Amino acid sequence: MSDLKELLAQRQELETQLEAAFKEERLNVLDEISRKMKLHKITFDDIRGPATPPAKAKSPAKYRDPVSGNEWSGRGKPPNWIKDEPDRSKFLIDG
Repeated sequence: MSDLKELLAQRQELETQLEAAFKEERLNVLDEISRKMKLHKITFDDIRGPATPPAKAKSPAKYRDPVSGNEWSGRGKPPNWIKDEPDRSKFLIDG
């Protein structure tokens, strides 16, 4: 049983050493990256790439259902409340 305790203690010691070595290596890598970025004049924006464009604005509503109040821009598939109406002008929103 003492072998197990010794092995567990050794494992704990190795894990502590691994953690310390990882932290030291990480600092070295970060330092190297920082030096190379300065040398080559690389910014964080260069790494991130261009900013994503803002989302397109939603088209304003053109039609409104007088019963439910639902609105439709007139683009895309017409909703059920207007799809079979031959004269959609009665649903136009005053603007």
